[in-house]
Amino acid sequence: MYFTMTKDLISFPGSAMGHIPREDFPAVSEASHDVVREAKRAGVWVLRGGINEDVPSITVSGDATVSSETYPQTIGFNGGLTVLEVATKEEALRWAAKIAVACRCGQEL
Repeated sequence: MYFTMTKDLISFPGSAMGHIPREDFPAVSEASHDVVREAKRAGVWVLRGGINEDVPSITVSGDATVSSETYPQTIGFNGGLTVLEVATKEEALRWAAKIAVACRCGQEL
């Protein structure tokens, strides 16, 4: 039987963590690292990262024009992301839920 694993992007905007008290950040960080370790053990881990909102966005258009901006509908470009390789959307949702609990903020899949 052949099936294709898909890569799913799980992300959140930086503002989603604005409600977390600064003194809770170490616990949130440790909880999120626990999920990363679990994903690595499960063999679904691809990558994780954060977007530095202090670095301005650059857009390269379809005609290769470069501009110092982002899509007009984008209010801000920041936050964090995780990419996992899983077999089903349901599995991706389970991992997104684990990340949401660890980070104490909603995640977009």
